[in-house]
Amino acid sequence: MAARIEKVVTSGTFELDGGKWDVDNNVWLIGDDEQVIVVDPAHEAAPILDAVAGREVVAIVCTHAHNDHITAAADVRAATGAPVHLHPGDRVLWDMMYDWAPDESLSDGDELRVAGATLRVIHTPGHAPGACCLYLEALDVVFTGDTLFQGGPGATGRSFSSRETIEESIRESLANRQSDEWIRDHAVVSDQLNIFASLLFMFLDAESAPEGTAQRAGELATLGVVELLRFVPVV
Repeated sequence: MAARIEKVVTSGTFELDGGKWDVDNNVWLIGDDEQVIVVDPAHEAAPILDAVAGREVVAIVCTHAHNDHITAAADVRAATGAPVHLHPGDRVLWDMMYDWAPDESLSDGDELRVAGATLRVIHTPGHAPGACCLYLEALDVVFTGDTLFQGGPGATGRSFSSRETIEESIRESLANRQSDEWIRDHAVVSDQLNIFASLLFMFLDAESAPEGTAQRAGELATLGVVELLRFVPVV
């Protein structure tokens, strides 16, 4: 059975630098009827475990360690026995919430296997130092964590973030990827998919932008909210 993608939306708070905000988060399940990988176990374990529905959890992968992406990591780990994977660059954020280390470290180019499919790690620092995207080769989908938000890059106004670094990550690690790959955004605040072509138009000058980027950006900018199963090709 081919790998598929399922989404669970959970609600809670994002807390950093003394601030606290109500947010909705997407939690992704990647797998089949037998096994799954859980991406970004946010807020509460119960709805995530309900969606897992007794399947083997191969791994719990955190795209980064802001609290709203890892709140349920301990409970999902305890319930399933699955290891938690995190890039070591985000230990400074992880340690604000937990007194134990993630079970496995993510590195750029790592590959995780689930349901016969490969999930490849792309390190994209900027929103957080250890932020990663995940490329699901079988479906040509990239889970961008918070590296991309709706209409632009992930937020960089808090501790341990960098606008310059996130722009470099987008240019070097995402914008130059092949045209048959696709972007799917995990947005913390808006629960919307990022229109990636408009982001390219925003950040790449006319000489470096792929042919047709400006036209595609104009077309896609009219779409507004893009539902889960509507894809935006990288042009």
